[in-house]
Amino acid sequence: MDLVTFIFGIAILILVHELGHFLAARLLNVDVDEFGIGFPPRLLGTARDENGKRVWFGLRPPENLAPKQTILSLNWIPLGGFVRPKGENDPSIPGGLAAANPWVRLGVLIAGPAMNLLVGVIIGIVLVYNFGERIPEKVLIASIAGGSPAEAAGVQPGDLVLKVNGQAIDNISKLQGLIADNLDTPVTVVLLRGDQTIVVTMTPRANPPAGQGPLGVGLDNPTRPIGIGAAALRGTAAAFENIRAIIALPVRLLSGDATPEESRLVGYKGMFDIYQRIQSPLWFFMMISMSLGFMNLLPIPALDGGRILLTLPEILIRRRVPTQFENALHLVGFALLILLLIYINVQDFLNPIQLP
Repeated sequence: MDLVTFIFGIAILILVHELGHFLAARLLNVDVDEFGIGFPPRLLGTARDENGKRVWFGLRPPENLAPKQTILSLNWIPLGGFVRPKGENDPSIPGGLAAANPWVRLGVLIAGPAMNLLVGVIIGIVLVYNFGERIPEKVLIASIAGGSPAEAAGVQPGDLVLKVNGQAIDNISKLQGLIADNLDTPVTVVLLRGDQTIVVTMTPRANPPAGQGPLGVGLDNPTRPIGIGAAALRGTAAAFENIRAIIALPVRLLSGDATPEESRLVGYKGMFDIYQRIQSPLWFFMMISMSLGFMNLLPIPALDGGRILLTLPEILIRRRVPTQFENALHLVGFALLILLLIYINVQDFLNPIQLP
């Protein structure tokens, strides 16, 4: 089930990207030959014929479609979607993308990454609003390990830690420090469970089992409801923190703050490995959506950012990059990106990422 959810989520993010291009093209009066859900071959398509009647068809559309009709299609490979603007690479085709003025082309090109960034921000806001605001001065027992001192003492998930050996607990670090100072020594812990105060005695272990702490508890901060305004600000900041981390990664790698293993690119298998370990699927898809939007804005040939870069001379100095040169550059860039993707995905199998 995890694999199905993962594939569906990635497909939706790719489809959202293409939907951005499609909606911008329609809004800016650029003709679109086809907008497809999934990748070809085509399973089902629809458009209007010369008489204005909607027709349905399979692999091949009928010849009597009305001019400037956009085929809406459902395709066999459910891994995303695509948009096929008319005259994408040929400025001699009237009504096509390449024939449009540079500001229109710029709008269509930016819209795809912008949709991914927008979706990432929306997910971030929803997550923050639903999760609430952390209360850092309170410590919550989030989980209990089986056979641990905490389980033996009757501690329950959801308990709040008030005191340890008479000292008030106002943050997680203080609790961890007091426990570390009393290994193999009984400690008295005051807990709040609902409206009831409970006192328990536990002995922190000096050598707990792997993956467990001295008491065998998982710690967290409780949360309180947050207003939509604050959630919007914090959710947006959380979403864009992913982009900041991507930008900072090369600097961290060069300075030694990040290892090559931490900095490596991952393909579909690597992403799925991370997805299986992450606690919040929505948080994962927020990160992927923001990364997809940002990476597509990089000035690399064949990506939206590369096409945007080659549109700028026409805006700034009113001289267009020769079409043949631009198309050749994007073709080379596309080929290199495909080779890079193959290499990254093969490495995912030959050298799987090491997760903590």
